Amino acid sequence: MSPPDRLAGCLVDPASPEAAASFPLTALRPAALPAFLSSHPQADFLRRTGFAARPGELALGPAAAPSGNGLFAVLGLGDDFSPFAYGGLATALPEATTWHLEAGQPEQAQPGQESDHETATLGFVLGAYHYEEFMKSRRAPARLVLPEPAPAAALAAAEATFLARDLINTPANLLGPAELADAARRLAAAFGASATFTEGAPLAARYPAIAAVGAGSARPPVVVHIAWSGSEAMANAPLLALCGKGVCFDTGGLDLKPSAGMLRMKKDMGGAAVALGLARMVMAADLPVRLSVRLGCVENSVSGTAMRPLDIIRTRHGLSVEVGNTDAEGRLVLCDLLAEAAAENPALLLDFATLTGAARAALGPDLPALFCSDDAWAERILAAGRATHDPLWRLPLWDGYAGWLESPIADLNTVSSKPFAGAVVAALFLRRFVAPSVPWAHIDLYAWNDETRPGRPRGGEAQAMRAAFAAVAQHFV
Repeated sequence: MSPPDRLAGCLVDPASPEAAASFPLTALRPAALPAFLSSHPQADFLRRTGFAARPGELALGPAAAPSGNGLFAVLGLGDDFSPFAYGGLATALPEATTWHLEAGQPEQAQPGQESDHETATLGFVLGAYHYEEFMKSRRAPARLVLPEPAPAAALAAAEATFLARDLINTPANLLGPAELADAARRLAAAFGASATFTEGAPLAARYPAIAAVGAGSARPPVVVHIAWSGSEAMANAPLLALCGKGVCFDTGGLDLKPSAGMLRMKKDMGGAAVALGLARMVMAADLPVRLSVRLGCVENSVSGTAMRPLDIIRTRHGLSVEVGNTDAEGRLVLCDLLAEAAAENPALLLDFATLTGAARAALGPDLPALFCSDDAWAERILAAGRATHDPLWRLPLWDGYAGWLESPIADLNTVSSKPFAGAVVAALFLRRFVAPSVPWAHIDLYAWNDETRPGRPRGGEAQAMRAAFAAVAQHFV
């Protein structure tokens, strides 16, 4: 199998000459080390260098004679069962060298998790990612020979992650609402899905809250709707609805962000990027579902036509909303999308958004906040996050705070006057636009890596995507 085009820089076709000349790479846990050393020709080298199979420990050396001038590598896994145990290999192994996973190693995955080859391939590829639109990587990554049989799930997850990372990393001058919508169009075309676009006067009529958010920008908003059905999905197949916040840049509007707060706001469309990545995984796996994806592609800018604090906005749902702060624009984008999606009565409605700093203050950058109206679905998503090492943490839809959104002149305010529980209050706002009968999960994520770690280069990140896919795939298949 040839590697997909986007992954070709770090993967090698097993039938190629490069694969035939590749070097052996073995991954070990401490318990397997004694048996490995008892038969490895370079055991003395490994003992002398103190190799103990600790997590992330890499031993690299020359192959024993008569193998000539070849190399071998041994990676320590410790007790790390995540893909990120392999995430440093593409940059730690010698530049542009090619490696194959040694066959015959004992199965080391935990029950219910991917096989070693799936985990290793995904981790290796995620660590090889580099956003190369303007600057090539300073070194060519090491390459991995695709294991056989091909790790299809790992490749699909990697391609979806690369898609989301590329979109989030693209600067806002090159990725506005129209460009984000076009990325959705290309994805839909690749899988034979339909894509419709709403702009201008029709958008203002159908999505008035989104129109209000985009009113201050010279780049008009676009709402994208992708519809797809799996090859085995009948007319009554479960409907999976996805919504993504696609704010391509967020100045905060007239409630202007400080410069430091605006610095990474090209990533404020991270929810839409993750929704597209998840849609790609669903379509690539040909799940027996009907898929409905909505993205609100918009820019929150400052101008004489921008929405103002204390403006009153009509929403698609019919509720009137008082704008308590123009920087709380994401919930206005999502409320129109959620209202339309919920009206289709989906079997599950998921939304993704870089919505609140409060979620980051509570959980930090690595743990997306999960709010869910259905306990069974909440546990499915959390369990899938644990199994795929793509974690989330559930926060409550606490009814006691619902009154904080009251307005004296509208059905509700966009924000609370109290300086507490900002992520909870935002989720309660969104809940007003989803029928109680619809299982709904809202994921408030950061969509960014502040620093480079194995498998997680600095920049855009597709958080909660693999967890959501695993939960959906396990339930609907």
